[in-house]
Amino acid sequence: MTTTTQPVQPTQPPDLAQGQQDIDGGSAAPSRPPYTVGHRGIRRIAGPLVLADGMRGVGFGEIVEVRMTDGTVREGQVLELDEDRAVVQVFGATSGMSRPGTTLLTRGRESVTGVGLDYLGRVLDGSGRPRDGRSEPLPTAYRPVNGLPLNPVARAYPDEFIETGISALDGLCTLVRGQKLPIFSGAGLPANALATRLAAQARVLGDEEEVVVVFAAMGVTRREAMTFQAELTAGAAGSRTVLVLNLAEDPTIERLLTPRIALTLAEYLAFELGRQVLAILTDMTAYCDSLREISAARDEMPGRRGYPGYMYTDLANIYERAGRLHDAPGSLTQVLILSMPDDDITHPIPDLTGYITEGQIVLSRDLDRRGIQPPIDVLPSLSRLMNAGIGAGRTRADHRALADQLYAVYARGREVRQLMSIVGEHGLPEADRRVLAFADAFETTFLGQGDRRRSIIETLDLGWELLAPFPAHELTRLSPELLAAHHHDP
Repeated sequence: MTTTTQPVQPTQPPDLAQGQQDIDGGSAAPSRPPYTVGHRGIRRIAGPLVLADGMRGVGFGEIVEVRMTDGTVREGQVLELDEDRAVVQVFGATSGMSRPGTTLLTRGRESVTGVGLDYLGRVLDGSGRPRDGRSEPLPTAYRPVNGLPLNPVARAYPDEFIETGISALDGLCTLVRGQKLPIFSGAGLPANALATRLAAQARVLGDEEEVVVVFAAMGVTRREAMTFQAELTAGAAGSRTVLVLNLAEDPTIERLLTPRIALTLAEYLAFELGRQVLAILTDMTAYCDSLREISAARDEMPGRRGYPGYMYTDLANIYERAGRLHDAPGSLTQVLILSMPDDDITHPIPDLTGYITEGQIVLSRDLDRRGIQPPIDVLPSLSRLMNAGIGAGRTRADHRALADQLYAVYARGREVRQLMSIVGEHGLPEADRRVLAFADAFETTFLGQGDRRRSIIETLDLGWELLAPFPAHELTRLSPELLAAHHHDP
């Protein structure tokens, strides 16, 4: 059965001139009408792609309207141009579309979406339409979904600590305001539960204003979407959250639009309204699989494991929209979740993501099996901006040194655990048994905090408690001053 889909934007979105008028606050009349009539012939339909003739004068990335004989209207975007031929990506299903009965109507503008405070507390679909059964949000302005590139000179270096309430992150892999930090998960691991927890608990120290959350889910099941909606819209937190949900049953092409819609909303709140915004995108693997599917439909030469060669550039266009600006109060921080196929961290998706982002958080299947929640494996995890976001005035002066010592002892404990499987615990010297006991306690208490929220001070104090059984001469990463202030020999 053919269904009718509405345009991506609210009814009668402005053209480019009107969009610039909204940005500048001017009153100049548009230089051209929002719709430029021009019927084009369809040569071929391949999945979500339409190959059309007679497209001379149409621009790359331009939005077109796809009309069928039964009155169904869908939007599309020009992906490729060759003289007067163009490949158009249709935002929606192409079922029921026929070559003779379909025409294209050019609009003369790029894809835009409505933005504004009215979107807070709302649940949208992957194209920016309401999914919560309420009326269309009232946009304050319209902005391009691909964003506006930030001048690198205008970027401020991220150096302000974000407290998540999770000891493994706050103590050892600190999240910083304006950072982009991915979570590498695997099938069945509780990455989504960790994402909702971050959305509910994140706050900027010293800032009384609550963090605004823009949560985008791609290719999720209805059950997952209902869970996100129930947990993120309940209570007071719901009034500072925007959900953009793309379901697995929704058109594949919509999955490519979902993170761009979400980040456009986030950019407006952060850079124009001065809010502290946390954008959570899950699951980037579903996004990349859609990118591969569209690439195959376009008969493009595949790259690694069938993904298009331009996937690195495409992901960078999404990830690099995070950041801070000089002399601006707002910030946009990204937490990206991706599922590693077969738990392979060398897979192209986590591999390319690691090149672009500033660190990674890795979830452990072994910790999850043992009931340690959240199951964050801190040894392969890191935050490259941690040093800039911690220390005196932000957390505590002993933060860096304590984190280094916890890392060192825990890494040694993991090695001793493997050795114990060979020689047995009774064959270990006393120092190794002490390290082994630390590793067990570290996993069950420091990492396995359950649903409890810890402040950064509680996290650091717990770290010192775990190091208390060690004599001072074994804690080689700590200075004598720190040992005198925080440690006493057993």
